[in-house]
Amino acid sequence: MTAPLPKNVAALIARAAEPEFETWRRRIVRLGGCTNPIHLVGGATVFDTTTGEALISYGSDLYGGRMLTACGNRRATVCPTCSGLYRADTYQLIRAGLVGGKNVTDEVSGHPRVFATLTAPGYGPVHTRREREGRVRACRPRKTEERCPHGSPVGCHKRHAADDPRLGEPLCPRCYDYAGAVLWQGYAGRLWHRFGLELRREIARRAGLSRTEFGDAARLSYAKVAEYQRRGLVHFHAVIRLDGPDGPASPPPGWAISGLLSDAVRTVVGRVRLVAPGADVVGPRVLRFGEQIDVRPIEAFGAGERLTTAAVAGYIAKYATKGAESAGAVDGRIRQARELVMLPVRAHVLRMIGTCWWLGGLPPFEPLGLRRWAHMLGYGGHFSSKSRRYSTTLTALRQARAEHRADEQRNALGLADRSTITVGEWRYAGRGYSPEAALLAASVREGGASHGA
Repeated sequence: MTAPLPKNVAALIARAAEPEFETWRRRIVRLGGCTNPIHLVGGATVFDTTTGEALISYGSDLYGGRMLTACGNRRATVCPTCSGLYRADTYQLIRAGLVGGKNVTDEVSGHPRVFATLTAPGYGPVHTRREREGRVRACRPRKTEERCPHGSPVGCHKRHAADDPRLGEPLCPRCYDYAGAVLWQGYAGRLWHRFGLELRREIARRAGLSRTEFGDAARLSYAKVAEYQRRGLVHFHAVIRLDGPDGPASPPPGWAISGLLSDAVRTVVGRVRLVAPGADVVGPRVLRFGEQIDVRPIEAFGAGERLTTAAVAGYIAKYATKGAESAGAVDGRIRQARELVMLPVRAHVLRMIGTCWWLGGLPPFEPLGLRRWAHMLGYGGHFSSKSRRYSTTLTALRQARAEHRADEQRNALGLADRSTITVGEWRYAGRGYSPEAALLAASVREGGASHGA
């Protein structure tokens, strides 16, 4: 006896027999495998800007009642297709600030620039994977009889595998400073802002300039991305560049060299401090960056310890599509406290989320919005950001892509030699796929992944 076909397969076969199947199929394929497309209803008309003549009109009724458009989500766990496009745009944005292009002058490649990694401090020992010369070493070698005040071992002699679920977990959860860790997350963005201000002051001091004189002689630009570590705290990867006073188009002054910039970054990271509120609730907390810092010059074609522009752009673009889920957290926002009971997360992450919820309900910490960002383990800042003069913008890249597609559409409609404008109104009408459309989208996604491999 033949087994019945799955419902989605049967629905796709039935759809294939319909006269409008090819039009329907093109609508899905055009999305490139987007996992959760947005449905729009409405219509638009293309007008000749010279004569005012209406050249062509179309509406969602031509597409079965709904116009589908890609979701545009940047996170790889939510939509691999749209996040891939976001990653490519971020790569171009970072690269343009290193070697030029996208309306950034090529001379920028000769400006001093470094790649810096700023970490979070330690809030208690956690299980980690250590390697030296290709060999995995013991996690935290200590004498076996040493114990913390709660009776837990202060060391771990395991050689953890890369997928060991204990990685990032505290050796003693009761010793771990969860309140301090969550407050660091909540203020990490402000620490970065203060770091930028202090770095300008330090560079000016080293150059023998006042802050006003520094602004007339040079400009500091950056692009950064936040990455979650297994212990649930973010650290920042940043490209930091010194330009002339007008940005990338103006040459930096003679004293501006990579060595000065590198030394200034290292000095300032250890200097930046921020006093957290709520000392009467959780005790005094002075927030700072961690002692581990990596600062290296960037070269167009480097060797050894000198990074290449392509490697840096690729590295930042990679982490621009990741979120707290890489630390084992959840994708969606937590609305009510009872949801914490059912969260599919490891113990350490649940304690971080629970601490966010607890602190978020106390008056001293309300401005941080910790309950709103509990699913992000308290971090509510931007995952990727840049200073205004670093390079082009994601908006400009998207606009250029939209204009290119509009030109292709005008050519297809035979309107390439006419000046046109499109006027329309579209309204949100839902999202997602029908079962048969989801099956087709999955095949498009798989084909794209195979082609990319």
